[in-house]
Amino acid sequence: MTGRAPSASAASSYGDRLPLSVLAAYALPGIPLAALTLPLYVLVPTFYTETLGLSLATVGYILLLTRMFDALNDPLVGWFADHFRPRFGRRRALFAFSLPLTAIAGFMLFWPPQDAGAFYLLGWGMTLSLGYTASLIPLTAWGAELSTTYRGRSRLAGWREGFILTGTLIAIALPFSIGFSSSEGVHGLAALAIAIALTLPLFGAITVIFVPEPVEHTRQRVALRAGLVHIADNRPFVRLIAAYFVNGLANGIPATLFLYFVSERLALPEARGPLLFIYFLSGIAGVPLALRLADRIGKHRAWCYAMLTNCAFFVAAPLLPEGALYLFGAMCVATGLFLGFDLSLPASIQADVVDVDTAASGEQRSGIYFAAWSLTTKLSLAVGAGLIFPALALFGFDPQSSSQEGSALLALALLYAWVPIALKLVAVAIMWNFPLDEAEHGRLRSSIEADPQINRAADSASPSRG
Repeated sequence: MTGRAPSASAASSYGDRLPLSVLAAYALPGIPLAALTLPLYVLVPTFYTETLGLSLATVGYILLLTRMFDALNDPLVGWFADHFRPRFGRRRALFAFSLPLTAIAGFMLFWPPQDAGAFYLLGWGMTLSLGYTASLIPLTAWGAELSTTYRGRSRLAGWREGFILTGTLIAIALPFSIGFSSSEGVHGLAALAIAIALTLPLFGAITVIFVPEPVEHTRQRVALRAGLVHIADNRPFVRLIAAYFVNGLANGIPATLFLYFVSERLALPEARGPLLFIYFLSGIAGVPLALRLADRIGKHRAWCYAMLTNCAFFVAAPLLPEGALYLFGAMCVATGLFLGFDLSLPASIQADVVDVDTAASGEQRSGIYFAAWSLTTKLSLAVGAGLIFPALALFGFDPQSSSQEGSALLALALLYAWVPIALKLVAVAIMWNFPLDEAEHGRLRSSIEADPQINRAADSASPSRG
């Protein structure tokens, strides 16, 4: 197999070794999409509370309402992604159509007028949620169907998540280098808004042009009710999604509180940007480590070891004294490495559990599965913000105050570190003896690909197939 990408008009799927040109073109939109994700949960709450003056509890409830909107939005987009079959390709077409909406919504949310209030945040937050979902679900389903082997999917997910981490670094560097303590002019979030509006359509176009539509392995259509039964009966999926939600909540809480923890508990407000940058830079370095360990011991067991080691490093965070820049920096490097595991391995396992459904139901429904994945990701982050912000307020924490009470700082430290540790241990318990390993997945793929009634994507896009 050469490194040259095939024509994007042809249906293609790959095993372990995808061409580098296809990997890079597929992963490229991860950069601007990631620049939409971290700011929404880390920088936007800080900007709308500290700079625009909204209350902490109000912002937390708005984020929770936005994710409740996702509870309806994500499954509908996922269902549509599986049943939308234009000649251009069901994955490529929906992804291409979503890009303008996503870019505009991100621009408006990150560069609000100075008098923006709660309804502005809620309206554009929901619009961004719809556009982002319509971009991400077909992209991730596309990847799951483009690579079909246990290890090949890890490699593809590693590339995508590596580009996503690169976008996250940009999302940190721009706002903090320019600053976003004022809502006037082109502040840091506004510069990020401009960058997203320009790069998301451009990078998305490269993906659409150079990445082929994957082979579709649907051999029969499944009614909605029967499809829901198949999802509920997919035990590896139910187990994975439960662990992923709990671990996502464990990651979302410290992500939401990071800026407050560094500025108020450690008294290092100037170090917030550099420390975030170090953390996500370490995450990029963690991706190849995750892929190598997964090849040796399996994806689910590698993920479990990463979560356990992360807990061991993170347990000392509440005990750090004020000004502990180097100690906390070292902790960011150590825990950042395991972020690469958290991002690449569960996403690769998710592609594998879809095969359980394809083999049982006869319909390849990656879209609805990745809709559930997307919803779980958003809900874990939003539940963290929706619960943690009011809890902080209950203990007297005020982001606009120049000094915090001791009880408020203690609550901040415990919520930031020890609550996530307890959640990660629950996730490890769920995933430790996960049943879908490389051998079992190989048997699944053999049964799917040997079916003589396999329907390819080119056929499914024809008018006779609707």
